[in-house]
Amino acid sequence: MVSKIRESAQQALQGLTQDGMTIAAGGFGLCGIPETLIDAVLASGAKDLTLISNNAGVDDFGLGLLLQAKRVRKMISSYVGENKEFERQYLAGELEIEFNPQGTLAERIRAGGAGIPAFYTRTGLGTLIEDGKEVRSFAGQDYVLETGLTADLALVKAWRGDRYGNLIYRKSARNFNPTIATCGKVTVAEVEEIVEASTIDPDQVHTPGIFVQHVILATRNERRIEQLTLREELA
Repeated sequence: MVSKIRESAQQALQGLTQDGMTIAAGGFGLCGIPETLIDAVLASGAKDLTLISNNAGVDDFGLGLLLQAKRVRKMISSYVGENKEFERQYLAGELEIEFNPQGTLAERIRAGGAGIPAFYTRTGLGTLIEDGKEVRSFAGQDYVLETGLTADLALVKAWRGDRYGNLIYRKSARNFNPTIATCGKVTVAEVEEIVEASTIDPDQVHTPGIFVQHVILATRNERRIEQLTLREELA
């Protein structure tokens, strides 16, 4: 088998980024986000991007860097409350937003990766989420039609990976990364550690290498806290 390891993020993304494309990025909050690959997308100069991600990063980190550089045309997300620049662009009419309930977003991504074009769900029924969407009744219950999501490029971050693209995520980084890995026409993974294929137990693989085209060793592994809450010391 041919090794999927690339020397750098720039090499892995060569020829893959272009204006107007859709990029799906894994991670949950600031945990398990593909920091090194986001930097490379920023450096590529690609603009008018549609981003699929649970979060929109923060002002100076993660996907927030692409928003800050005004490279993003549309966000398909669930939670964006930590990004002031996101808020400013949206209120100024500079950014299009497609909000999703978190579970619906996860299922839309999973469905897209599984080749399922659409599905029905009760989540969002009778709310603004329903507007403009088909509603159909099954067994006396109404459901909203949601479409699957796919991307031109999927970017994920894993804890460990081998030369064949088999990936293992760690703790909260397992949120969204495994489904994001399946929904891209091309998937690039950055990993904290590259290991020999023989050291990964097949039963422990979260993303099989068949979904991954390129693997890089992450050069940026920050451990940021999204919201820091401290307890006052008792007298």
